Amino acid sequence: MADRLKILHGHLIAGCNQLSASAGVSTSSAFKYTVDNSKLTNEQRKFYEENGFLVIKKLVSPEKLKKLSDRFADICKREVIVPGMTIMRDVAIKDSEFVPGEQAVTKIQDFQQDDVMFEYCALPEVVEYVESFTGPDVVAMHTMLINKPPDSGLLTSRHPLHQDLYYFPFRPAERIVCSWTAMQKINRENGCLVVVSGTHTGELLVHEYPKWEGGVNKMYYGIQNYNPNQPILYLEMEEGDTIFFHPLLIHGSGANRSKGFRKSISCHYASGKVHYVGTVSQVLVDEYMKVVRRKFGPDVKMTYMDFWKHKSRTIKGDNQLNLS
Repeated sequence: MADRLKILHGHLIAGCNQLSASAGVSTSSAFKYTVDNSKLTNEQRKFYEENGFLVIKKLVSPEKLKKLSDRFADICKREVIVPGMTIMRDVAIKDSEFVPGEQAVTKIQDFQQDDVMFEYCALPEVVEYVESFTGPDVVAMHTMLINKPPDSGLLTSRHPLHQDLYYFPFRPAERIVCSWTAMQKINRENGCLVVVSGTHTGELLVHEYPKWEGGVNKMYYGIQNYNPNQPILYLEMEEGDTIFFHPLLIHGSGANRSKGFRKSISCHYASGKVHYVGTVSQVLVDEYMKVVRRKFGPDVKMTYMDFWKHKSRTIKGDNQLNLS
């Protein structure tokens, strides 16, 4: 399977090299991963260019995060039903007896059809930073709220080191960015983000499921043949702190060794001028299409590209992806 992934990876890189790195936005010759506007300081642009991430302290207010947290609780209690949303449980509890409320849910994703949850993606204080990476045409491509559970002892609450671009069938990578906001104090004890600084300048690496003794959560792919000698940074964050990072940046998160759940919310954005180019892994596509058939029925006529179009939502500006 690794050989097949490498072949698919090679085809994808060849296709991506034909795309314009700027995707129709203006960038100074000294900058590749940010665009010319007045939001970021020169020092912030240089930091992102070199490291592939940027943390903005206290960007989202506690009041706005509480509204999102309350909505998440309502979703978990099934008081709110969101069309097309995926609800996930940790592999350590998925086959156990039903656990009520938020304790049953470790992640929701694709909440773009819920106007309350989608308020995060459209927050002006977030979007004005996003435009520094995508340009003025902004599309929300992927949404998640992660409710990392206390670890059962099997370390299944870990998220393996990976690159988000592995999942995305659109390019160029330079016009894609993730915003990830801490909904509470997040530290090493409850499983903060870890990043390998500067890896956004490298290639998309081969991913597979880690061979962990306790199992691994669905679609939590990890980088294979990872060099453990690369230094990693632990990004401890306060409530409302937000990290913006490049989709090639190697990152993950540790086990939650605390007694409580750890919450964060994120959205991946892209320029409305990016292009669909294909996928890295047929294995990944097959898993996604199983999710699509569960959501929309076994006879649904939808491709992997259609799925991404369906679950995306325009924030502002021009959109050449023909999304909703």
